[in-house]
Amino acid sequence: MTKEEKLRKFQAFIGYKFKNEDYLIQSLTTPRLAHETGELSYEYLETLGDAVIKLIFILKLYQKGIQDPGEITKIKALLESDDTLKKVANRINLQQFIFKSGNQQIEGTRILADVFEAICGALFLDSNHDFYLVEEKIINPFFENFNSTINMSIINIKSELLEYLQGKFKTSVEIKLEYDVSGLAHNPTWIAKNPKIFDISTEKELVKLPSDIKSDSFRNKPDAKENIYSKIMNYLSDKI
Repeated sequence: MTKEEKLRKFQAFIGYKFKNEDYLIQSLTTPRLAHETGELSYEYLETLGDAVIKLIFILKLYQKGIQDPGEITKIKALLESDDTLKKVANRINLQQFIFKSGNQQIEGTRILADVFEAICGALFLDSNHDFYLVEEKIINPFFENFNSTINMSIINIKSELLEYLQGKFKTSVEIKLEYDVSGLAHNPTWIAKNPKIFDISTEKELVKLPSDIKSDSFRNKPDAKENIYSKIMNYLSDKI
């Protein structure tokens, strides 16, 4: 493809027409090619895009009710890792749009992750600093693994809690929860409450948790479970 064809096809692909195509050109230009031609490379826009992506992910996690700083850091690291960004870039065949030097190797390198971040930075500048547009055009369509990563974090939180309890009590442990469900059937609100921790073999309650430990209100059951598991862990780490 010619340079013009790459620019036209990429903009059609993401459904956005750049007001200043120089931002897009810069975001797709590798440092090696820039060194040869005297053009600007993606390096500055990569740094900007990295910050934009971080903020978008933090806001999305907050909106899902995940507010524990440690958990946010862990999930965010998974989502914005080079491996994750490279997988996204490969899935959308990003390398076909990159302006590179001669036979420069792109596939399998971190250049893919760098360019993805740079595109987010370019779109942020061109849209007059519109985070929501970057989320709409880049993050939401291409981060298919966002919800699966969040769901995996719920499994990890429960696993960490069980491991912690089994280490303390030297026995197999089960956590039982109750739920308050309110609202319309097609749009319920979930609150996880009344957690109890049992020895699986004896069915004896191992530790008495305060009756006021409950999750915040969520639109789905997994988010309520994750929230209460985090609260249980925070309580127990101070008590036992």
